[in-house]
This record gives sequence, C-alpha cells and structure tokens, in this order.
Amino acid sequence: MLPRDGKSVSRDFRDEPDEVFAEVAENIFEIIDNPGYKPPEPIPHWSPPKKIDIRRLPMTGEELFGRQKQLEMLDQAWESDHTHIVSFVAWGGVGKSTLVNKWLERMGADNYRGASRVFAWSFYSQGTGEKVTSADLFIAEALDWFGDPDPSAGSPWDKGARLAGLIRENKTLLVLDGLEPLQSHYDYERGKIKDPALATVISELARQNPGLCVVTTREAVPDLAPFQETVCQEELELISAEAGRALLRVSGVQGSDPELERAVRDFGNHALAVSLLGVYLHEIPGHNISNASGIPDLDIPVREGRHPRRMIAAFERRFGEGPEVDVLRMLGLFDHPANAGAIAALAAAPAIPNLTEHIQGLSEGDWLRLIHKLREERLIASESRHQPDLLDAHPLVREHFSEQLKGEYPEAWQEGNNRLYEHLKEIAGEYPDTIEDMNPLYSAVAHGCQAGRYQDAMYEVYWHRIRRKDEAFNIKKLGAFGADLVAVSGFYYSLWDKPVAELRETSKAYVLNEAGFDLRALGRLKEAVQPLKAVLDAIIALKDWKKAAIPAGNLSQLYLTIGDIAQAQEYAKQSVNLADRSGDAFQRMSKRIALADALQQAGTQSEAESLFREAEEIQKED
Repeated sequence: MLPRDGKSVSRDFRDEPDEVFAEVAENIFEIIDNPGYKPPEPIPHWSPPKKIDIRRLPMTGEELFGRQKQLEMLDQAWESDHTHIVSFVAWGGVGKSTLVNKWLERMGADNYRGASRVFAWSFYSQGTGEKVTSADLFIAEALDWFGDPDPSAGSPWDKGARLAGLIRENKTLLVLDGLEPLQSHYDYERGKIKDPALATVISELARQNPGLCVVTTREAVPDLAPFQETVCQEELELISAEAGRALLRVSGVQGSDPELERAVRDFGNHALAVSLLGVYLHEIPGHNISNASGIPDLDIPVREGRHPRRMIAAFERRFGEGPEVDVLRMLGLFDHPANAGAIAALAAAPAIPNLTEHIQGLSEGDWLRLIHKLREERLIASESRHQPDLLDAHPLVREHFSEQLKGEYPEAWQEGNNRLYEHLKEIAGEYPDTIEDMNPLYSAVAHGCQAGRYQDAMYEVYWHRIRRKDEAFNIKKLGAFGADLVAVSGFYYSLWDKPVAELRETSKAYVLNEAGFDLRALGRLKEAVQPLKAVLDAIIALKDWKKAAIPAGNLSQLYLTIGDIAQAQEYAKQSVNLADRSGDAFQRMSKRIALADALQQAGTQSEAESLFREAEEIQKED
C-alpha cells in the first residue's frame, strides 16, 4: 500500500516493476524528509453488498501486467458521480476479461466499496467470427435477479427500460463482458448493439447511473458516442515490451532483458500469446528464450488471433495425437463452457475417431490429472469457484480446434455434434416455460444443424417443443425474438437469403418468414428486407397465393417504415394481385388497405379513398 494524497493506494510489484520500485523509493524519501508526515487515512469499512452474482464471468489467468493505469481508472470511475459507463475495447486475448476480473478481485477484498448489488454477465462466444446471438437470456435473468415481477412482459424496449430502472434504484456494479456478439458487423452501423433491449439498458445507464457499468468488447460501441461526459471508452493497448518481459520472467524464462522484449514484440505484444509462450518455454530444459525463434508462424490475420494461435498450434504439435488434443477438440464443439454431462455424452463409448479415441478407458484419476495438466498449460481455464464442473477455454483456443475439426475431420465434427444434439434433447424438459429452461433446446437446435440433421431439428425440436406448433410459445409467451432468430439462423447457408438445401421447400419458406418477422420485431428493418423478399419468391414458386400475399404486404409496410414509399406501393400492388388470385376475402380486404395506406402516404388521396371503400365492401360481403 502506497500513501498518496492522504489515501492508501494498492500497487502490484509485478506490474511495471521499475516504475513501482521507483515510486516506493520516492514515497520513502518523502516520509523521511517530512517531519510533519501523517500516515494515510485508514481504509474505510464497507458493508458487503445485498446481492452478488459474478459466476458467469469467464475464468482468466491470475497474472496481470502493464494495466495499472486501467485499474486506477476503474477505481476513479467507481468513486466518481459523473462516470456511468467504462468500456474497454481490444482484440481477443489482449486481456480485457483478465483486467476486469483482477479489479473485481480487489473490489471484493474491500466488500465492493459500497456497492448495493454486483451483477456480471458474459456474452463472449466462440472465436472472432460473426455469429447470430441474443441477449434474451441475459435480459430475462437480470430482470428476475433485480426483482421485476414479470420478466417476460412487454416489448424488448420495455424490458430494457425496466431493467435500467431497477439497476438505478441502488448503487449497482454491473459488468457486461464480451459484448461483441451483440454488435453489428455491417459497415454502415459497425459496432451498433443489435438487441433493442440491451441497447436500451446501455443508453439509459449512460444517461443516469448512480453506480457503474463496465463493458468489454472487441468493437467500439457507437451507441455510447452521444454520452461523452458520462462514458469512458478506452482502447486497451497491447501490453508493453517491458510488461511482457515481466510476464516471461514470472514464467521462469531465461534470457537478457533485450532478448525477452524482442520475443514479446515477435509475438505481437499479445498478452495471451506471451503468457502461452512463457509456459511453453518453461518446459524446455534451460527455459531459454532462444527457443522461441523455432516456433513456426501461422498465415492468418493478426485480428483473427495469429499470435496466440501460433502458440496453440505449437502446444498441439508437442502433444501429438493424444488425450490432451482430444479434450481441446471436444471444447471446440462448444461456444460456451461445457458441463460434465455434455462432456460425458461426448466421451461415451464407442470412441469417435479423431475426437475421443485417446480418452477412452481413462480412470477418474487419470482424467483429473489430464485436466490439471491442461490448466497448468493455460490452454483451458482454471476451475470455476462457482461452477466447478464446467470446462472452459479461451474463445481463440476453441476456435482453433473448431476450425480443425470442421476442416480436417468432418466426420468427427458431425458425430460430436450429433451426440450433443441427442444429449440436449434428452435432458431438456419436454415443454420448458422459461427462457433459461428453454436454453438446452435452443442449443440442441444449433448442434442438430451442425450435425446435418436440419429437418429433424426443425420439426422435432424447434417446431414441436420450442414453438409448440402454431402456439408460437417462445414468441407470444416469452417474447424471445432474439433467441428465436438465433435458432432459425442455424438453418441458413448465408444470412438471410439462403436456407440449407436439406430442408423441405415449405420449411425453407418458413425459416425465411420467421427471420423476417424476428428482424422486424427487433427493429432491424434493413436486414428484414432480404428474407421477406426471399420468402415471397419461395411461396410464389409453390403457387400458394394466399400465403404469398402476406410477405408482399409485410414488405410494403416495412418499406413504409423505412421511408421508401415507391417500393411500398410496388409491393402493396403485388400483394393485392396475389390476394385476388387466392380468392381469400380477408387477404383481399387487408391488402387493399395496405395499398391504400401506401398511396395515402404518397399523397394520392382519391385512389387511396377508393381502395378503402373497396375494402369496406369486401368486409360487408364477407
């Protein structure tokens, strides 16, 4: 503890050691030369928070180097009345989650310094690729945790506003880790939060927040740009050569300071890469840094994890085909921590070639020693204090072995996903009533699609157990539009216009329509255009004029909302034509109303009035 301005400040001697030792010396001389020196104020005693839930944060390494500035920034933000959100932005593996975990550890040692409640959630998902993800589970769980009487009620915007209000009732510490899966990858809105409930929570907390919200992400959040006075978005730089050198020293790597710093730069000053390098070199006799130059490089972009994946590949070559690689490949089948039941389902006999061959027959003791070894190598995460049966790894580790399975061992990839599909179908309730209980079924759909069992996953799980057929339970009762969109995304080759060929034609039209519906409900209007156009073409090809009139009318309304009145009129005219061909009275009436609406918006009053009258006559006749 160093005295500064009458307060005690905690410093870690492993973090920029030269600076810290110099600061200690300076403080000692100040005390010696100052006869009137008064010791710092005692650390205040804080009561523990009423509620704490940080179990969903990923387990990260214990070592943190070169981040003292950011730790102090978080301390200051927590004490400030003017900083409502702190967002750390950096590539995967740079150390965002480790930084936040270390700060939470320090906060926890002080009973969280006056926080009334502490709640943390991680959205982080596999690797660096674009995925369709949802915040529905987070919103539902958080609303329940903060005391909302009916977490399923209201629109996404309503839920977000209610959650923000509950968070603001007391001084709350909220941590949102790995936000990037919920951010847009389109150039015209890059980084924008796609989920309206989560976007509402973030913007409301930026406006007013007696506590603090800490965000980590790979993409800057443009939703926060209007709140520069209350939001701090910090680009988290790569670690310095000096911090990397200290990290290698802690791992026992031998070499001069310039040699260690040169190696740090060769591995991109990337925290995860340097951490893995230290472990890797320590297992070579002599532990000398010169051995780093013999590790082959990889021909992949830096932003996609080139440097850490170079080390992951090096460990893989060292292990060879054995139980270590089997475990890592199994984790490549998941985009979240794997529980013991799922691992047991994968590891069951008969063995899956290139996936579980080398773990067959391992005793419990051998299995535990294997997991301990991989944790010592830092290739899988430390045991969670909150959920000790989970196995987890950094997303870049999972991505490396996921790509390997899909590309080099497709049969193992398919059978692994097939076993997880069957396991999840079995453990899930037949008809779950909450988003949390529905989660195994959503995961089953994803694994079923990865296993190539598209029609089975569509009919047996999605249609019967998630949707409950025409009841549309997950939409109408739970309001889980985002989770529904994630589920149907598995049935696409490319989003949102090309369903997989393995689906029946009617099923293709169905998933196109569902995607368009969900995207509209989530306010993602421009994205909704493509699937609605595709479903219109698909239904016209089936010559089902009644069903075809519906997406044509929806497209007209969508273009009106976007502001393209000309396109709205074109699709409204098409919807009238299709409705007339169907002979269905309701469709003929409703589509004339849609066209009349478009004409009225265009200022063509007489034509619009005529169509309204036609619609009235059809209604009377019906």
